[in-house]
Amino acid sequence: MTNIKVVRATLSPLWTVVYNLFLLLVICTLSRLLFIGANITHFPALTISHLIEMCAGGIRFDISALMYVMGLYMLLLLIPLRVRQKEAYQQAVSIVYTLLGCLFVIANSLDTMYFPFTGQRTTCAFFTEMEHETNLTKILLHALWENWFVTLGCLALCAGLFFGHKRHYRADMPMQKSLYYTLHAAILLLVIYFAVIGIRGGFGAYTRPMNISNAAQYTNKPSETGIVLNTPFSLIQTITAQTYIEPDYFKTEEELDAVFTPVHQPDTTRLFKPLNIVVIIMESFSKEYIGSLNTDLADGHYKGYTPFLDSLIAESYTWQHSFANGVKSIDAMPSVLAGIPSLIQPYITTPYANNAIQSIAERLKHKGYYSAFFHGAPNGSMGFQAFARSAGFTDYYGMDEYGVKEDFDGTWAIWDEPFFQYFASEMGHFPQPFFTAIFSASSHHPFKVPEAYKDSFPTGTHPIHECIGYSDYALRRFFEKMQEYDWFDETLFIITADHTNHLSDPNYTTDCGRYEIPIIFYLPHSALRGMDQGIIQQTDIMPTILDYIGYDKPYIAFGKNALDSTSKEYAVNYNNGVYQLFEDSLMLQFDGKQTIAAYNYIKDRQLKYDINNKCDTREAELFLKAYIQQYISRMKTNRLFVE
Repeated sequence: MTNIKVVRATLSPLWTVVYNLFLLLVICTLSRLLFIGANITHFPALTISHLIEMCAGGIRFDISALMYVMGLYMLLLLIPLRVRQKEAYQQAVSIVYTLLGCLFVIANSLDTMYFPFTGQRTTCAFFTEMEHETNLTKILLHALWENWFVTLGCLALCAGLFFGHKRHYRADMPMQKSLYYTLHAAILLLVIYFAVIGIRGGFGAYTRPMNISNAAQYTNKPSETGIVLNTPFSLIQTITAQTYIEPDYFKTEEELDAVFTPVHQPDTTRLFKPLNIVVIIMESFSKEYIGSLNTDLADGHYKGYTPFLDSLIAESYTWQHSFANGVKSIDAMPSVLAGIPSLIQPYITTPYANNAIQSIAERLKHKGYYSAFFHGAPNGSMGFQAFARSAGFTDYYGMDEYGVKEDFDGTWAIWDEPFFQYFASEMGHFPQPFFTAIFSASSHHPFKVPEAYKDSFPTGTHPIHECIGYSDYALRRFFEKMQEYDWFDETLFIITADHTNHLSDPNYTTDCGRYEIPIIFYLPHSALRGMDQGIIQQTDIMPTILDYIGYDKPYIAFGKNALDSTSKEYAVNYNNGVYQLFEDSLMLQFDGKQTIAAYNYIKDRQLKYDINNKCDTREAELFLKAYIQQYISRMKTNRLFVE
């Protein structure tokens, strides 16, 4: 009987650990269900069987993350020291467990609120992206209130953890020191062994340690990896992750360049036209919101929320298939202004962000252009000011330069209407020719409009729709001001978005639709108008502008002149570990090793029918491989410019 008591006492700390880790696994599953429930519109056509498959696969990632996060707790409870028997020590270990477990739940819950804006689990890049923001506390409090059901769910899970976990275990039975340390050291080593197995994701010498990309094993679409993963795992895996590993699809530079090269060699015989150029990047202006670009939806009567932009599009040149190269605001500036897409990680947050680059501003400086970038947020926000300087802009105009604090929206930036008026007024003083760019802000979360404009715009089905209407009005007022200048007709305007936002139409809640944005070229009273049935992407804006005005020097851009009917039509973006290529009517999804899916994204708007096994994708895959290798190779060797 005594031996049984000794065994029970010896194993009691182990059973306590097992019980508490199992409780955490249950809570992780409930947290995953909360994540799914809050973001269900992002996962159309999700079946029960597939949901079970993903939740079951997610347990592997939960176990892995728990082995990392709860390592200290397990060590404190299992370390073979008799101090473990003291009540105070056990209470302290209980506190450690509760704090670590609650941090796990809170990280998942915060990401549940953030997922709609990124379409992926948060990685360590987030902290670099937000390091200059001073308003995160206010944004967080607003998000907690706006997503009250997630907040309550998080509190309930933390309460379940606090009240449900096992706090004490039996005191150690008297035994010889040598036996005591031997038994408990053996238990500790056994737990360490299984913890390593849990971190790696399985047994066997051939089991590679899991990383974020392994989540695709359980998904049908890249966006679904958010269900399988958990936020602590994503953060841990990206702490020291190598951003770019150069592929070897092509063995020689000649072979690589023959398939794709980002080096542009313009026609030097063309006449240079020194037009003023204005690039307008509208925050979150998804293509879904723009009625004139959606006449094929809702029986041709899709109203949208941008009456002014609709009227401008009628006098502009735009494209039927237009794509963002990223999903975040910081992805847009390099893509739009320097032809550098966001692959794997936003360029601004990579170790290569200080590479020498060639942007529109930098190139046109050689042609005597003055340049300025405008963003109404606090100077330094989102790293925009730093990038504007590295991109060669002469001046930067932010909240400091604007100066009127009363026009601050209280969260992000100066309201769009007054800041766009400021933008227009300042251009009246600039030497010509000039190149300017502005990044709007008012259609950003938390979604609100100035009090003076409450109930002035359609509220739609989501709070962002009213903000889109307000920002569209700001655009109207901006162009009214611009028409007062005698050089208005000599100014080329390009209007686009940084990324999409809340999407509700099933034609847009797909791996294709979440990248569809407007790209509009407007030259007043010119023949530059019409709807092109081809493809354009953000990285095409730089070469299209430079070729249109007859720029005659070589440069680097990972896009093409979208106005040249002889150039290859394509768009590329990176979606949760999967490269996506749009080419003619084909949408190819490639995981870096092989094509995993293909769709006719024009006929099959909702991407229901995978045609990977029904068409020859080898040529498209070869092009995408060349694109990837050129990007990573040039990024790592600082070759994003032409001498």
